[in-house]
This record gives sequence, structure tokens and C-alpha cells, in this order.
Amino acid sequence: MDRLGYVRPGPAHREQAWEYIEEFLACGSNINGAGGLQKYLEDYPGWLDRLEVARRQVPTEEALPAETFFLVREGDGKIVGMANIRLALNESQRRHGGHIGYSIRPTERRKGYNKVNLYLALLVCQAHGIKEVLLDCDAANAGSYRTMEALGGTLVREYYDDEEDFCMTRVYTIDVDRAVETGRDVYVPQISFPFRREK
Repeated sequence: MDRLGYVRPGPAHREQAWEYIEEFLACGSNINGAGGLQKYLEDYPGWLDRLEVARRQVPTEEALPAETFFLVREGDGKIVGMANIRLALNESQRRHGGHIGYSIRPTERRKGYNKVNLYLALLVCQAHGIKEVLLDCDAANAGSYRTMEALGGTLVREYYDDEEDFCMTRVYTIDVDRAVETGRDVYVPQISFPFRREK
């Protein structure tokens, strides 16, 4: 499998970022883990500013500190996925969303990329001292919940979300340190860099 790494979004990614979101829109797929990028297609610099504010955010019930990354394939530099990692939770995110949102672009799915994506997200959480993460997904999205289970996810509940997504939802927890340690031999060889900042 191609080696992958996290890159912090920068101005040079504008065209690729637009193409990434357009691919989801073209196939009618939900967009997760994009840090609201789909709302800023006409204002990419504004989105980058929003990400900088989010990194420094003090946790409140209205806003949370978060990191957003592009998952980039080393060989061709293509953005194949994204992750949005909340570094704290408020009551709203405990009910719906959790710590990590992630996605793989539709044409790059079923290649094992999202397991590396989640492993990298857990490395970020570990670096920020987060010991346990909460994640959820549509119960019909087997690719997503199998990714969580592959990284040690424990199903804690299943419920019907009648507030946002209007679907059955599965909620998982992952012990971060355990997942990072047990996944080291499997996922680290597939990582080209933990994360990189690009201008």
C-alpha cells in the first residue's frame, strides 16, 4: 500500500481541496472530517483562517479546539482523505460527533487508507494527552465502524439520531494508548510522516 501522511492545509492545496469536495458532491456522498471546507469553496483563505482560530480555541459550549489535516499519499501528493480532530468535547459533541471525524474521497475507498487515517488521528490525540476518544457513525456505514473496530473501538451504544443525521448511529470509544501501541507494527510502516505543515 502507498505510504500516507498528514499535512496541515495551506494555500498551495486550494485546487486539490476544491476537487476533493467536488468529488463528494458529484456522487452524493456525505462529507465528514473536512472541518467545514464544503462551506468555504468560494473563500479558501477564510477557511484557513478559521482553522487557525480553531487550533487556539478555548473550549466552550459553542466552540472547541480542533486540528484539521489532509491525508496525503506520498507517491503523488494527492489528497486522499481528511480528518478533523476535536481536542476537547462539550455536551453537544458528546451527544453527537465525538472527537474525530474522518473521510476518504470516494474514488480512493476500499484501499485500507481510512485505518491509517484514524491511526494518525489517534497519534494526534495521544500527543495532546487525550486518553480515550469518542466516535460515532451511521450504523449503515460499515466501512466507518469497521475502521473504528480495527483500531480497538468498543461499541458503547446504538441509537436513532433524530437531531442531525436522522439515522441509526453507532457510538464507539477507543483507548488511545492501547490502540497506538497495538497498531504500531501494522500502521507505522504505512506512514510517511506523522504530520507536516505546508505553506
